[in-house]
Amino acid sequence: MNDEQKVLVNITPNETRVAWVENGVLQEIWVERNKKRGLVGNIYLGRIDRVLPGMQAAFVDIGLSRAAFLHASDVTQALVNERSPEDPEDIGRLLYEGQRVLVQVVKDPLGTKGARVTMQVSIASRLLVYMPDEQNVGVSQKIDSAVERERLREIIKLIPESKATPGGFIVRTVAEGADFHELRADVMFLQKLWEQASQKATESKKPRLVYEDLPLYLRILRDVPNEGIEKIRVDSAETFVKMKNFAKMYSLEVTDKIGHYKGDRPIFDLYNIEDEIQTALEKKVMLKSGGYLIIDQTEAMTTIDVNTGGFVGHKNLEETIYRTNLEATQAIARQVRLRNLGGIIILDLIDMEEDEHKNHVYESLQKALTRDRVKTSISEISRLGLIEMTRKRTRESLERTLCEPCPMCHGRGVVKTAETVGYEIFREITRMDKSFNAERYRVIAAESVVARILDEESDGVAALEGFLGKTIKFQAESSYPPEYFDVVMM
Repeated sequence: MNDEQKVLVNITPNETRVAWVENGVLQEIWVERNKKRGLVGNIYLGRIDRVLPGMQAAFVDIGLSRAAFLHASDVTQALVNERSPEDPEDIGRLLYEGQRVLVQVVKDPLGTKGARVTMQVSIASRLLVYMPDEQNVGVSQKIDSAVERERLREIIKLIPESKATPGGFIVRTVAEGADFHELRADVMFLQKLWEQASQKATESKKPRLVYEDLPLYLRILRDVPNEGIEKIRVDSAETFVKMKNFAKMYSLEVTDKIGHYKGDRPIFDLYNIEDEIQTALEKKVMLKSGGYLIIDQTEAMTTIDVNTGGFVGHKNLEETIYRTNLEATQAIARQVRLRNLGGIIILDLIDMEEDEHKNHVYESLQKALTRDRVKTSISEISRLGLIEMTRKRTRESLERTLCEPCPMCHGRGVVKTAETVGYEIFREITRMDKSFNAERYRVIAAESVVARILDEESDGVAALEGFLGKTIKFQAESSYPPEYFDVVMM
């Protein structure tokens, strides 16, 4: 079948991984570790720690190690109308220190930043989103038919429970074609979840979690569009039963597509997913033509550089550059999804002369990004051949999830040369000799540093010993990183 799609779920005691495969190629990967489950969607009873009028924001204690960040624009409309209707973003009138608030995480903690939260809480099911502080009924604009949108809106209004309980609803795209009974079941389920969360918040005297979103293997069933999915395979019998029961409870269309994988080979080996994950952690991504991408992820932004590499083309240089950029747009869109890159992304294309080529490349990138379920926006190609792109960031990237800064270079990506470290050692010995009265010195350093000093810098060592009138011994230590050394006074 065309555009064949599969979802593979790998379960281990401490980690869940979900792979989205299309036509045998990995498109997206989600990783959730039991001890580091994402917080997005969780609802907390919080306490205002600090109000920052200059930033029109507040820090909220939600019981985690770092305070969460709440902007004035994320305060509930009801509170705005009550306390500051004439100035809806005057944080000083809306909140005060020690105030109890119910907040929901919209962005996981990233790097050194705490979670981003909102007081405009909502709880999602497969068909609906329940908003306790709203009264309106909205319908996803992705449902093309105006008649269908109106039909769904009227059904929600006719459901007795929706009229009896405060709160509004948004009808999700997957609800297209749903009947009264399906929507009513979702309404009742969501209201029950909200009652439980509200009760926990009422009974608690300190910040705490009052509602936790579903685990990854169930969120996938609830949130991803199920049209086009051929099969869903999970390698855990216990998780298979949970997924099957969840799908039956919500009458999901994928119920019959969920299967238990019992093969001898690990499920991710079927489509070389382990190799794809390793590739997604590397800076260099090869293109089929021989060109390549260089992807650098930093705290401020991500840069993606396009290079022709070994691709020489068959016509002229402009055509070669155009073909490389065109191929790169498809690879960039996939890598952005696969690596879950977010925030500001700068694409450095190879400079093109012809406007027609620039337009084709730009349109190709736009089209490739339409498959991304995360909101993205791109600027036109600048005179320098750059495209500025933003992608909504709600969770850590694949690299930040699976990796940590290098202990050798502390995340810089480079280490000092043996020559540089050698000269630092000479300066340190000179500095110490001015302050202390040692008889001789012993230097302990990495093998590469000691080898270079004793070989290429032996004249310098002799000159320093003559200047100080003291001997210097060197000891190579295999456990020392390249930049580390100790100077011991004897």
